[in-house]
Amino acid sequence: MSSLPVDREPALAWRSISVLAGLTLVWLVLIGRLVQVQGVQQARFASRASRQQIHVEKIPALWVKRRLSEAEVDRVLAAQLPKAEWGFQQEYLRVYPQGPLAAHVLGWRDIDGVPHGGIEESLNSAILGAPGQRRVIRDARGFVIDVVEEDSQSAQPGQNLFLTLDVVAQYQLEKHLDGLMARHAPVGACAAVMDPRTGEILAMASRPAFDPTHPELAPQNSWRNLLIQAAYEPGSTVKPILVAAALDRGVIRETDSFDCERGAYRMGPRILHDHHRYGVLSLKDVLVKSSNIGMAKIGEKLTNPQLHEVMSGFGFGQRTGIELPGELDGTLHPLSRWTVYSTGSIPMGQELTATPLQVLSAHAALANRGVAMSPHLVRETGRSGSAAANLYSAQLVSSPSARWVVEQALVEVVQRGTGTKAQIEDVTLFGKTGTSQKMSADGKYSHSRHISSFVCGAPAEAPRVVAIVTVDEPTRGGSDYGGIVAAPVAAAIVADVLKSMNSPR
Repeated sequence: MSSLPVDREPALAWRSISVLAGLTLVWLVLIGRLVQVQGVQQARFASRASRQQIHVEKIPALWVKRRLSEAEVDRVLAAQLPKAEWGFQQEYLRVYPQGPLAAHVLGWRDIDGVPHGGIEESLNSAILGAPGQRRVIRDARGFVIDVVEEDSQSAQPGQNLFLTLDVVAQYQLEKHLDGLMARHAPVGACAAVMDPRTGEILAMASRPAFDPTHPELAPQNSWRNLLIQAAYEPGSTVKPILVAAALDRGVIRETDSFDCERGAYRMGPRILHDHHRYGVLSLKDVLVKSSNIGMAKIGEKLTNPQLHEVMSGFGFGQRTGIELPGELDGTLHPLSRWTVYSTGSIPMGQELTATPLQVLSAHAALANRGVAMSPHLVRETGRSGSAAANLYSAQLVSSPSARWVVEQALVEVVQRGTGTKAQIEDVTLFGKTGTSQKMSADGKYSHSRHISSFVCGAPAEAPRVVAIVTVDEPTRGGSDYGGIVAAPVAAAIVADVLKSMNSPR
């Protein structure tokens, strides 16, 4: 057996030491680099990693054109423009299959998806839902390699909204409203139909109107929903409300009569007038003939405090709370500002302002045996269809008082009073006319500019629908009285709606 020479043993030992030293140096370098990366330069490398993992997509600031037609897309492609200088971007587009139908109720969304008016605006958060978020980890090439689940939140989808509108009733109402616009050429007009038993709005429309699919073509002043965004002196349409309240409070009786002073009655410093020189009228005929003097004498019996209490209780001077943006309060001055003028003015619908929806809601309470139901457009909400919230009901006058006004007095308004143009076959209609003067620039009542209205319902013995038609300054047709301009249209709307409700669907 041979052995290594003695002179080679120191060389091998030195080589082993060198290798060991080299390995140690390598490890020291690696450890130092690790300390540098994880400690001294940790923030700089973390920032670099973040830049590699997170990708930001830039969106060009000026569009050439949006909402291109297929023909326009084909022409762009045919031009064979340099790829680096153009591109297409897909966007969502809100579609309104019924066009302008119920436009003021639905509202519209602009090209950027921003809601304007109607349910689109007022319930935007419910429609859109809530976006979710998730934190992801990307590799150097930008691919997602992991999702941090504990930092993620699921998106909440938008709610389903089921409206109270009846599409057939809505179509019929708008058809009749368009006919009115053509015949009388007013500044504006509006109409609505309500179920007095539930407060559901079955149809609602305002003119001028617009097509939410093409908002850029909308006429001037077409955005306003006059049902809730126009306040006017309601005139004689408030008279049944005060008669019912006066009966309920015992200050008058159904058998009472009133001397209407042959058309002129001094009340403090002013003289009130009627359109005709009436003598003694029964309580019923005060409403049938729409006597201002008869109503002023009822106002004297109620006195200002009770007049104010009644009008406030019926919702005047406050929003109804319907699910639409921009609703006005109307005006009902504080009792401290009322004078002897108020005692005569309020009972004939002056010295206060109201929206057509407020007037409709008040008459719906009479039709519902004195019980007011909050007007609303949303029947159900949520993905499972839960009942609409924030609804109210209140007994404003007793059932006997409300029934006498509706079934006795207001029925005869249509049969032999100021609303005879509203008669319809096979249905007992009740209603009340209103013709209110608009204010001139000098603050005085105009003798040539009027707002004509008619509120009615049927059938009188068990009302299923109540409707209102309000016309702002009719300029054509030979008359601007509510019984001539608004009454026939309101009656036709009620008749059509009742037919559609009774027909099989």
